Amino acid sequence: MTSLKRLLLAMTMPIILIGCAVPAEDECAVPIAVQILGSGGPIAEGHRAGSSAVVWISGQAALLVDTGSGAFVRYGESGANFSDHRAILITHFHADHAADLPAILNSGGFAKRSSPLPIIGPSGDTLFPGTKAHLTALFDERDGAFRYLSGYLDGRFGLPKLESTEVDITIEGLQPVIQDQDLMVSAIAVHHGDLPALAYLIEMGSKSVIFAGDQSFLSEKFVEVFRNSKPDILIMHNVIPEGDGQPRGLHRGPGSIGEVAAAIKPRNLVLAHNMERALSHQAEGEAAIRKHYAGPLQVANDLDCFAL
Repeated sequence: MTSLKRLLLAMTMPIILIGCAVPAEDECAVPIAVQILGSGGPIAEGHRAGSSAVVWISGQAALLVDTGSGAFVRYGESGANFSDHRAILITHFHADHAADLPAILNSGGFAKRSSPLPIIGPSGDTLFPGTKAHLTALFDERDGAFRYLSGYLDGRFGLPKLESTEVDITIEGLQPVIQDQDLMVSAIAVHHGDLPALAYLIEMGSKSVIFAGDQSFLSEKFVEVFRNSKPDILIMHNVIPEGDGQPRGLHRGPGSIGEVAAAIKPRNLVLAHNMERALSHQAEGEAAIRKHYAGPLQVANDLDCFAL
């Protein structure tokens, strides 16, 4: 086949898009919405980015929740404006929840934001650094991995200063971290193996969403605090299938997810952090959830929006 024939054939062939995430713009164009930027986990599986989400309020990307691997690309596709962020919330510092934080901040440096940017995350322990130590390891002007972005620690070089808040993981109850007239954010420590980890309650007037984060069945205080709270959306992580042989000290299985949803009574249960080992047994997983919870249930894909 000649080069010309190959070119003409290519021009007439249909274009097939595989695994491309398309923003659900109509669903985001509401007063309050949650957009899942990354709906996947720590393994590179198909089109899913690592855990990340945006909370949209009146068309602005008010909150960025987690910045997992691949979230940088989804962040750009979402149309989020770095200057609109009122805070960044980090549930914990596993790579699939925080690896793209430097990349998103590097991008944000071009937004010419002048106001400080609050960043909230867990305190550390003897094994793992807390939020402040993590940021220092990334951006310290002498020893940081990305020291050219050291202005994020002190506001120099035209970068907004990151105002870090550490949530004490030794406190069992709900801890307020943002208290504005139209936005309230509280955090609670959850059990995720050895790693300090948080869940977040976000309240916007009469609307609310709970980001459960990565947590195991040992997160009993989480259920106790939110029992019968009836949030508009409860976002839980779909990581392991039902049955024996799974690492349950890190994540809840489907049956446990169903028990939590039945106790909290959300208006909508959204499954994110979807891993193939769970998705390949999704029918069994949803059956296990349905033994306890009968309300609306949706499995999130990258860039899906959920109106509150």
